[in-house]
Amino acid sequence: MMTDTVTHQASAASLSEATQARFAREVAKYPKEQAQSAVMACLSIVQQEQGWVSTEAEAAIAVYLGMPAMAVHEVTTFYNMYNQQPVGKFKLNVCTNLPCQLRNGQGALEHLCKSLNVEDGGTTADGLFTVAKCECLGACADAPVMLVNDRQMLSYMSNDKLDEMVAMMRTEAGKAA
Repeated sequence: MMTDTVTHQASAASLSEATQARFAREVAKYPKEQAQSAVMACLSIVQQEQGWVSTEAEAAIAVYLGMPAMAVHEVTTFYNMYNQQPVGKFKLNVCTNLPCQLRNGQGALEHLCKSLNVEDGGTTADGLFTVAKCECLGACADAPVMLVNDRQMLSYMSNDKLDEMVAMMRTEAGKAA
């Protein structure tokens, strides 16, 4: 029991001052007794800074917000926008719910996986792309649809458009290197 407390305190201390300052700005948006309401914002901050949310980061957030680590973990695992393991530079989520499947969403996922030589949920050997199916993105009429890096939604993704997108991202990644 004491070891858990020490570990959690060490985890909270592992947050950089800049991260803690960002957390503080989010927590300040809520009444003091409702600091836990900032959990999603804090998870997003960690993911922006680290690319994913580790169990250590969850523990640090829990200590910072004064809530059980399991409660933070429940939020992390409930939403697919939080990466629970490292992902590629480009995270490509393809909707495969029924309406999108009827308009080739599953085919778009399979095309990406085949052209990038990864399985659903996998990351390319060069670390550039992670491809995974996802739940409804709310744009059924535009199917097949996908979400890039949890931020940009793309519609009507034919195989040609998917290939063009991958080529453009590869070029972008090359320029950044």
